[in-house]
Amino acid sequence: MPEESNNFFDVVIIGAGVSGLTSAALLSKAGIKVCVLELNSKPGGYLAKYEKNGFVFDASIHWLNNCGEDGFATRIFKLIGTDYPVAQPQKRIKRYVGENFDYLLTNNPDELKQQIIEDHPSEKKSIESFFSAAKKMYPHFERYNKILRSGETMNISEKIKYHIRRLKFAIPFIKYAGYAGEKGKTKGLNKLFKAQFLHKMFANEPDLLSCLIPIGWAYNNDFQKPPQGGCHTYPEWLTHVVDFFGNKIIYNARAKHIIIENKNCKSVIYESENRDHKIFCNQIIAACDSGSLYEKMMPEKYVPAKMTEKLRAADIYGSAFVVYLFLDCPAEGLGLKEELISFIKSGPEQKDNDDSLDVEKSEISIIPQSARDSTLAPAGHGTLKIIMPALFKSNDRWQTATDENGNIIRGEKYKMLKTVYAEKLINRVEKKLVLNLREHIIEYDIATPITFWRYTRNRDGSMMGPRPGKKNILSGVARYKTPVKGLYLSGHWAELGGGVPIVVKAAINSTLLVLKERKHKAFKLFAGYLENRRLLEEVLASEVLLPYDNSWKSR
Repeated sequence: MPEESNNFFDVVIIGAGVSGLTSAALLSKAGIKVCVLELNSKPGGYLAKYEKNGFVFDASIHWLNNCGEDGFATRIFKLIGTDYPVAQPQKRIKRYVGENFDYLLTNNPDELKQQIIEDHPSEKKSIESFFSAAKKMYPHFERYNKILRSGETMNISEKIKYHIRRLKFAIPFIKYAGYAGEKGKTKGLNKLFKAQFLHKMFANEPDLLSCLIPIGWAYNNDFQKPPQGGCHTYPEWLTHVVDFFGNKIIYNARAKHIIIENKNCKSVIYESENRDHKIFCNQIIAACDSGSLYEKMMPEKYVPAKMTEKLRAADIYGSAFVVYLFLDCPAEGLGLKEELISFIKSGPEQKDNDDSLDVEKSEISIIPQSARDSTLAPAGHGTLKIIMPALFKSNDRWQTATDENGNIIRGEKYKMLKTVYAEKLINRVEKKLVLNLREHIIEYDIATPITFWRYTRNRDGSMMGPRPGKKNILSGVARYKTPVKGLYLSGHWAELGGGVPIVVKAAINSTLLVLKERKHKAFKLFAGYLENRRLLEEVLASEVLLPYDNSWKSR
């Protein structure tokens, strides 16, 4: 088996998504020798860019939060350098488009409240009650900055204080948390107002909190557009930092096996260019699908059966069917602005065991990315993205086949099916939103749940990982520590929830666990900063951390 000429690293990180790369950059700054293994030919995971003929798409992002100047994702990036990509404030956030309504949520939600009251004056009291409930949440979002550090990185006394802070954060949300699923959401909405049209407005949401929290974020002015150049600038910046410190990222490298001796990590075997390679290390951060880690990479004797059962039974976020449109005119020329446009579903809720898709009635989101950032398309052109929630198993696994080795084969039936779906979605958008859309489409490309699975190896092409909820919380399915010393999980599979802030939170905590085990002085610096006991200037001035020249330039 070929081995690298310089094949020992302090830490190997599996996955060059934002979480893995953030850990790599933080550890690099602490002077630790790091190697990142990435399955694909470029970094980013779900933030990898899709580029063709001068058109650039963020593969899956809808919007950002906690990535503004005071957001906690930015707080972590500031530990690395001052040249990080800067997310832009978003004023026009979301349009709710239904059969008989078209409402806009901005960073002043009272405008939306007034729109609805004007249309339904008899429901003024209940509408104000709903918006008041959302507004009361927003001061509590700031408390989240005080519970960024995971309890798994703490001693007993620290954990007690942490759980008290966590409870204070959770209290405003607890009374709404039980209203999950279609029946629970309906019951919860009925408690807030009697207006049935508002039930239709929030038909796309899976639970009551999902109806309230985005409006709370809007009151908190916490929605951001991606940085100029797109969200892929985050992994590009982090990659630059890792390279600056002389550490290594190996692309087209599929981690296959983790070698463990006496419950300690020893090495990782990865496949590249049809050959197996072996790389030695003391610690590993698996910023990848936890099922892949436990069921494919780790020796079976180190994996508790109950853990794999919990992972298989976990509620995870679904996947998506996405159409990327290349336009011959700016998106603004079609009357589109920066907000996400949400077509409200008109069919029944899709059940977990239901593999059917009603493209004509399903919820869809339309994102005019070039209206947010004109640099994402050639001059005089534009981009548009249509997103429909979808399951990996839909339509008999998207009419794919399986070869003798279990590999998925995407044949003609697969290509025909996704084209049919794309055409129907374009028709819906043209009929409801942009009457002459087809006249301006140069071409389009399509991604299915199969596509997202191929590029991320996330279970069932999940857009994130385990969902927040009672079942996953009680099962402890999201965690950092494994039964093996020095082997830690990170990314969407270590924290419940989704999005850039969650994976950045996972990155700092998996980094803390590595530093704590190594008894590295940077552990106390980073931990103190997370708990607001140390100022950023104090941390960066420490001789424990290596200097970085802030030399990254966005393309």
